Amino acid sequence: MIGSPAPARVQDSAGRQLRMVTAIFAVALLVHGSDHLRRGMDTVSSTVMVLGTVQLILAAVTIVLIYRNHRWAIPAAIGIGFVSAAGFILVHLFPDWFGPFSDSFINAPASARVNGFSWFAAIFEIAADVLLGIVALRVLRLAGRVQYA
Repeated sequence: MIGSPAPARVQDSAGRQLRMVTAIFAVALLVHGSDHLRRGMDTVSSTVMVLGTVQLILAAVTIVLIYRNHRWAIPAAIGIGFVSAAGFILVHLFPDWFGPFSDSFINAPASARVNGFSWFAAIFEIAADVLLGIVALRVLRLAGRVQYA
């Protein structure tokens, strides 16, 4: 095709974009985690703490997979991106409907120490999660197109 980039260039460009978004994702993880440290770990239930720890471990593994260009990097990025975004929306942005699964910022008590930075950290993390999932889907689509072209 005239004007189509070479397959290697498409993959290189998509790979660079994925690594850039992964760096943003890593920063968002750190920002969100620092807000939890600032607020105090006693402000969340043990259920939320366990779920957050599992998410953090899976996110760290995903980051390593992406930077090592591992064959499971794309599925991991899609999964952790979209599942994390949904989880953080349910935990932080919905009212306290889910009992021990909730760390709601909606009408949070003063003891939760939720402030503007908390809102920024949660929304930044959710946006980075969604962006990681979208870019990983794009890389998957481009890889399929290049592979079968």
